[in-house]
Amino acid sequence: MPPRDAPFGPAELASVFGAPGESTGLPCSAYVSLEVFAWEMERFFDRSWVCVGRSSELSRPGDQLAAPAGSEAVLLVRGADQVLRAFFNVCHHRGHELLQRSEATCRGTIQCPYHAWVYDLDGRLRGAPGFQGLDRDEFGLSPVRVAEWDGWAFVNTSADAPELAEHVGNLEDLIRDHEPERLIVGAEHHYVVQANWKIAHENYHECYHCSNIHPELCTVTPPDSGIDIAATGAWSGGSMDLRPHAATMSLTGESGGTPLRGLSEEQRRQVLYLGLVPNLLISLHPDYVLVHRLTPLGPDRTAVECRWLFSPEDAASDGFDPSYAVDFWHTTNQQDWNAIESVQRGVGSRGYRPGPLSLREGCVRAFDIIVAQGYLTGRLAAPPADDTAAAGLELSRALGS
Repeated sequence: MPPRDAPFGPAELASVFGAPGESTGLPCSAYVSLEVFAWEMERFFDRSWVCVGRSSELSRPGDQLAAPAGSEAVLLVRGADQVLRAFFNVCHHRGHELLQRSEATCRGTIQCPYHAWVYDLDGRLRGAPGFQGLDRDEFGLSPVRVAEWDGWAFVNTSADAPELAEHVGNLEDLIRDHEPERLIVGAEHHYVVQANWKIAHENYHECYHCSNIHPELCTVTPPDSGIDIAATGAWSGGSMDLRPHAATMSLTGESGGTPLRGLSEEQRRQVLYLGLVPNLLISLHPDYVLVHRLTPLGPDRTAVECRWLFSPEDAASDGFDPSYAVDFWHTTNQQDWNAIESVQRGVGSRGYRPGPLSLREGCVRAFDIIVAQGYLTGRLAAPPADDTAAAGLELSRALGS
């Protein structure tokens, strides 16, 4: 049976598991309900693996970063032993935040700014003004489960999710050759979009809309090109091909950098769009990697951190200018934000009901199945293998019996 507090039952989700070309999106309230949003924060974010930033930027002992993680906030710390640790971002004295959200610093201890309690980098209490003999372990910081993956930091605040390797599955095989862990952040933009986090995922996963709203993108890639890729982790995605004249995704198709080392000729002629649920979108280009990290702020509001990663060789070269990639995707992002904000307004209408997804929305279907499966089981996991529709319907029937 589904969890007792599940927002939807098997009957409400059956159409999501329909065959390709017949399946629908998620129920309308999945995008607008405060109750559904709170359930997702607990089950999909707190009880899963959430990306909280670039672990490669926490390379020095004493590096610290505060970041939101689902309904919680965490403090990432690189220890003197080079181990990355995470703690709930609260002092054990009276709960003051140790760093403000998104604040970063580097120092030899962790210090609360409220009453100056001090902790070692491993979280043990070092000192508390006016106190003598406090147990250093009992009053140390509360740890959070953390893992590093290809240059990113992930946390699981409930501490009971499956291993991160199971969560990402074969996504590792697709990104390995681009070596994201060695790449340098060359630029970043921050957006707040008036749309549900799942609508951002769905829009990312299809180019059915591209010929209507992305003229710049269609100049460098055929919108009907590429293939969907079968996932063994909690992700969905696929490829798109570059047009013959284009070396990369830019307004002219020209690259201002160099191809990433180790890529095959085939990899240099395509872009991969890979969405790891719940909050990381990884776009692999021949000469850079674009990452969107989503932070849900409410059922109809999402913060998006957009970062462009380049090879350290390009980033260090004289006169390197990342704007060829940044300008292209800032333009494309703005087009997408306008679209998904309109979708958000539309799905809240009493006149809307989910229609069938086209065959060109296969990755949207895969994402929606991951989410629907999560509603039925209480956890995010890989989509059913092989015949997704049959496996999903079987799961739905079994849980409904």
